[in-house]
This record gives sequence, structure tokens and C-alpha cells, in this order.
Amino acid sequence: MFKFLKEVVGGSGTGVKDLPYTIAESYPSAWGSWTHSRGTSKDDGSPVSVFSLSGSNAQDGHLAAARNGVKRLRTVRHPNILSFLHSTEIETYDAGSPKVTIYIVTEPVMPLSEKIKELGLEGTQRDEYYALGLHQIAKAVSFLNNDCKLVHGNVCMASVVVTPTLDWKLHAFDVLSEFDGSSEMSSGQMLQYAWLVGSQYKPMELAKSDWDAIKKSPPWAIDSWGMGCLIYEVFSGLRLGKTEELRNIGSIPKSLLPDYQRLLSSMPSRRLNTSKLIENSEYFQNKLVDTIHFMEILSLKDSVERDTFFRKLPNLAEQLPRQIVLKKLLPLLASALEFGSAAASALTALLKMGSWLSAEEFNVKVLPTIVKLFASNDRAIRVALLQHIDQYGESLSAQAVDEQVYPHVATGFSDTSAFLRELTLKSMLILAPKLSQRTMSGSLLKYLSKLQVDEEPAIRTNTTILLGNIGSYLNEGTRKRVLINAFTVRALRDTFPPARGAGIMALCATSSYYDITEVATRILPNVVVLTIDPDSDVRTKAFQAVDQFLQIAKQHYEKVS
Repeated sequence: MFKFLKEVVGGSGTGVKDLPYTIAESYPSAWGSWTHSRGTSKDDGSPVSVFSLSGSNAQDGHLAAARNGVKRLRTVRHPNILSFLHSTEIETYDAGSPKVTIYIVTEPVMPLSEKIKELGLEGTQRDEYYALGLHQIAKAVSFLNNDCKLVHGNVCMASVVVTPTLDWKLHAFDVLSEFDGSSEMSSGQMLQYAWLVGSQYKPMELAKSDWDAIKKSPPWAIDSWGMGCLIYEVFSGLRLGKTEELRNIGSIPKSLLPDYQRLLSSMPSRRLNTSKLIENSEYFQNKLVDTIHFMEILSLKDSVERDTFFRKLPNLAEQLPRQIVLKKLLPLLASALEFGSAAASALTALLKMGSWLSAEEFNVKVLPTIVKLFASNDRAIRVALLQHIDQYGESLSAQAVDEQVYPHVATGFSDTSAFLRELTLKSMLILAPKLSQRTMSGSLLKYLSKLQVDEEPAIRTNTTILLGNIGSYLNEGTRKRVLINAFTVRALRDTFPPARGAGIMALCATSSYYDITEVATRILPNVVVLTIDPDSDVRTKAFQAVDQFLQIAKQHYEKVS
């Protein structure tokens, strides 16, 4: 017996001493004799699942099977098989008697039966989600049977767990065995731990221990039967009590029924291979399965296919189960955008899905991706980010804007595309208030000074409007140095009438920042000239401004007198 650790510390919250994970409360169900508990890493607090099984002596058959399960889970890797992290055996003494406990630590998961209750899906959304989950387990079973020539031996609801992203994963490998076939050279009995499998889950040949028939059957025969048991339990909502219950087909969807019956054929050689189930079943052809599958093989699609898919995705997401969209599809989409396999049009879908999150979840699940995207060299991505900035800009922290977002956005001020220069300018309405004074005066105002003489009159006009809007975020010294010059010397003398009008309005909006000397000597003389401007709108605004600033002068006179 290996004595890796020797002591168990009492208390449900502390778990095993020296195990680098903390064990918390257990789920009400688990496969076989295992206990499935929540847990966290002591290093970084990340969530895990901890499976434990105890035996009273080293020769306990449950312990031997559990060691087989540990070895198999450690070595078999597949996206639809539970991810192994750590395992250990601990020997303790209970009232003088030795007790051995095996621990397996995995990615955080929840028993399928518990997750189904928690989600509470109904109707079409329930069926679409079940199709996605069964499709994932069928891929895991097919991998074991067809690629690895292994037999799981007990595929059922208890051997399926669900990740935080709502993926179904296969585990419970205690019975897992090589498929011997007709080999006389096999080094051990096939499925030597089959006694762990409940009689209700055993196909006839396994129930009779007819090993000759089993070895002559295809490698998938036993697990295809198990796949049928899983389908029955998922749709009936009941744990299989006896084999005869599999004939109750009332809850099985009509499109899945022919495949269900072939999986449960009484003749092992006629049972449906799960690889054929995946390829041919009509049941798996639905929007959710197709959408997730497309996202998972995105890198294999050409740019036209991707762009078409992402343009349809915002409307499609409305029709899919909301919880699956947020927990499964949203992370896939964020990852695809981060690593460059998604088109710019995907950003619209990401923000639409993000709008269904709480503010806290949005900040955790969506914002980090958006911040990273600002560093993208793809002009289409940058345009999409700026076009939608009103949807997420307020959520960006001042530090992220100043250090990570603005340096990349600022390159747009001098872009050769007038459209991108204007989008960059408009984004400052949201970003500028979050900038430090150093960035504002050392960088932003220099760019705006250049844009006030841009070749595009609309950009010159919008620059003046922006300066009027961000005046309150400038410190007093910067305001005195920048604003009057920007509005009087440049805007009021612009050849484009709307630019002159914007200059007048900006002066009025920032009137509280000017002293009486500036009003009398620099503002009023420049505005009065525009009361005879050729453009009637400019003249109207000029008279309103004259009235406003004369009123300021009168109030000063009365105050002094």
C-alpha cells in the first residue's frame, strides 16, 4: 500500500491535509461508490471537482476498480472526456482499522442529473440542449470504442457530468477495459470490474457473462447499449430501475426513436455504432448543435462562410436557449475574436449576447476581450469597436482606457481614412472623461489641434463640438491655454458655416470658464463679427451668444459697482 499522505484533518471545509485542494460540500449523487464534492485549489482559489472513494482494506475490489479508473482517466484525453488534474491515495486509521481513500481532482463539473434540475429547460430549448449534450457524449464513446478500442462498460446518466460552460463530459472509468476481440494473447480478463455495473444497465450478453459472444461482437456493442440507457434516463427524467423499462418509449423524441431502438438491439452485431449515430441521426440536426459545431471548427471555414455566419448570429442567438448562449456560445465567440479566427461582424453578436449579462458578468466575460481587441491590426475590427463603443464604453475602467485602449485608438486620429478619423473623434466623447490629465494634455489635445484644420469640414466641426463637451474634464490651466484659441482663432474663422456655428455654441457651453477680461477682449469682438455672417444659422447663433456674453459683462459690472 502506497502511503503518500497519512492524515485526514476533520471538518467538511478543510478537506485532506497536504492535498493542494480544499474539499467543500458534496453533491447528492455520484457514480458507483464515489463521492463527488466541490473544491478549490489552494494555490489560486480556482474551482475543481474532487471525487473520493474509501475502502477498508488494500484488497477491496472497489479500490482496485477505482485505481483502474484513475489510471484510465489520467491517460485518456478527449474534449468530451472529463479533464484529469491530480490524484492521490491516503491511508488512515479508524478505530485502529486501516482505511484507504482514493482522491481524483478534475476540472469543476456537476452531475448531469443535478444540472438538468438547475437549468429547468422545457420544450424545444430542452430538446436542443439534450441533443447537444448527447452529441458530445456520443463523440466521447465513439472515440473510446473506434479510435482506442476501449470499452467504457457503464455509459449512463451517473457517468456523465457537466462543465460550467454546459458541456457534457464522460467519466467513471473504473470498468474501462481494452476490447480483446478474438485475441488469445490478452493479458487480463476483459471488463474484469463489470460486477460494478448495475444489472439494469447490462445488455443480455454482459448480464450472462457470455464472454465468447462479447468478444465476437463489435467494440461498440456494450457502450451503444449504454448510450441507449443514457438516452432513456435523460428524456424520462428517471433513473433506470430495470432493463424492461427501456421499452417505455413515450418520452423519446420521434426523430431519435429509430436510432434509440438500434442502439438497444438484442443482437450485439446489429447495434448502432455511435460514430454512425453522430453522422446520420436526424435528431442532431438542429440550430444549437449546428451553431456550436460551426464555432468549434471555425478555423476550417473560409472568410465568406465565417462572415455570413456571424451576420446571422445575433438573430440566431435570440432563438437559442439563453443559458447555453451565455455559458457556452459567448465564451467560444470571445475566444474566436481574441485569437483572430472570427470576423469583425462577430463583435455585434458578442455585444448583443453581452447585453443579456448583468453588469458584473459583462465586466468579467466580455470587457477583457474588447480591451484586447483594440490592439488588433485589423481595420475592420477597429471600425466595429468604435461603431459600438456606446454599448460598452461606460463599463471600461479609467485605467484600462488610459493604458490599454487609448494608445491604440489614438492611431485612428491620423489614419488616411476620413471615416476612421471621424469614428475615432466621436469615440472620445466616451473615452476622454476617463483619460488622465497627462494623456489629455500631452496627447489628445495635440491630435485635436491637428483635426481642427483637417481637410474634411465635418471632422473640423466635430472636433470643435468635442472640445466643447470635454472642457469640464480639463484642468484650469489647460482650459485657459486651449479653449479660447480653439474656438475663436480657428472655429469662428472656418470657411465651413457649421464649423463656425459649432465654435459659437462651444463658447456658450464653456462660458463659465472665462474671466471678464477674456469675455470683453477676446470673445465678444470675435462673435459680434459673425452677426453679419453670410449664413443665417451662424448669424442667429451669433446674436444669441452676444446676448449671453453681454449678460455676463453686465453681471460683472453690477457686482463691482
